Amino acid sequence: MPLSEHEQRMLEQMERALYAEDPKFATALEGSGLRTYTRRRVYQAVVGFLVGIALLMSGMVAQQIWISVVGFLVMLGCAVLAVTGWRKAPKPGEQPASGGQVAGRRQSRPRRGMMNRIEERWQRRQDERGQ
Repeated sequence: MPLSEHEQRMLEQMERALYAEDPKFATALEGSGLRTYTRRRVYQAVVGFLVGIALLMSGMVAQQIWISVVGFLVMLGCAVLAVTGWRKAPKPGEQPASGGQVAGRRQSRPRRGMMNRIEERWQRRQDERGQ
């Protein structure tokens, strides 16, 4: 449930007061959370990918196909985890949208579907041709 405008203003005032009183503590709090979690998850996925490569190669050397298949599946799963973790990770100066941290600090435009964007482009082209 999103915060009301009044609650967002109050939260921003409290955050500014925290930065004014103890900037070192505030920046330490800002760096933890989702960004650290997703970074750790990506690193674990990379290590898992390397383990998958090792399984794949050892299965080929031992001529055991099932070990190679397990290695490939581990590689595939870890690659998916790494890519999704990397995409979900907030940028260094950006606040995550949820998870107990400041939500709504930055007003972002609502996400639109692909079809809506295509329809808007079509309408623009039709308007440009008509004028």
